Amino acid sequence: MAAKAQVTKEQAWEIKSRLYELAPERGTPIIFTLPTQHSRNSKMLYFDADLGYERELRYATNQRSVFLDEQVGQCIMGRIIFRNGILRVPKEEVALQKLLSLYHPALKGGIYTEYKPAEDASNEVDWIEFELEALNMAKKLDLEQAEAILRIEVGAGVTELSSSELKRDILIFAKRNPDLFMQLATDENTLLRNFGANAVEKGILNLSQDQRTFTYGKGGRKVMTVPFDEHPYSALSSFFKTDEGMEIYKAIEKRLK
Repeated sequence: MAAKAQVTKEQAWEIKSRLYELAPERGTPIIFTLPTQHSRNSKMLYFDADLGYERELRYATNQRSVFLDEQVGQCIMGRIIFRNGILRVPKEEVALQKLLSLYHPALKGGIYTEYKPAEDASNEVDWIEFELEALNMAKKLDLEQAEAILRIEVGAGVTELSSSELKRDILIFAKRNPDLFMQLATDENTLLRNFGANAVEKGILNLSQDQRTFTYGKGGRKVMTVPFDEHPYSALSSFFKTDEGMEIYKAIEKRLK
């Protein structure tokens, strides 16, 4: 089935000029060369599932096929060179395009990609819609929720922001990092972590210097011990969900109002 699907791609091949780009991690070197034939150092093979074996690839400028077993007569070897990270192949060079778009091992290896404007535009639209979704959610947040989310970014300084600054900064945060914003906005523990941080800042709860123990008020009654390798406020938010923790939460809530 895989081979038949590949043949279908060949049959439906669109004649057009194409652009290929090196993967971002490759940078934009002045010259980057891909192998054009099989050798001990460069594996240029394509597994043909229909035939049941690997077929050797070779790029020759005077051949219609890039498969060695389909090439006839003398071959004039070509070169595949990316300049400044890109390679433009005109529509006339069908064999080279098929090699790069369908068969070359470096494509599967992620060394380069074919630039496809329609796909890129679709991805860009999806990202813009995601940003809008995050911005709409940020706009609907109350100040307590906005403070809870921004505390992750700003820290304790969030308490010094005015309501207008909170509204502005949460919108900026949602636009710059919509993915993280959405995660925090839908995480039920975000508000609880902020609640615990507020309680510590106001002196209602105390966190020991080694960040291992929460105590209550001036009396120093132990509230909980932070489990090893766990963030203290994450542990506290989990504690607030227990029966014992809920009672302490209600007591703190009254003092925060």
